[in-house]
Amino acid sequence: MKDIKVLGSGCANCKTTIALIEQVAQDKGVAVKVDKVQDIQAIIAYGVMATPGVVVDGKVVHAGGLPKRDKIEEWLA
Repeated sequence: MKDIKVLGSGCANCKTTIALIEQVAQDKGVAVKVDKVQDIQAIIAYGVMATPGVVVDGKVVHAGGLPKRDKIEEWLA
């Protein structure tokens, strides 16, 4: 199971990022646990200055803007 955190304030892009990750995971048959992190101090602790940020298994893989579907597929491979 992939442990994924979406870092952000809960804006539309953050919500869309969560939906995209869940959809790609379902399409690929990959089990994921997606958590929303909205605490600004926690987001800064990851070194993310632009949201949404995405952390997969403890590693920051994306920051700022919507991730592309092919990138999400790479994260879940």
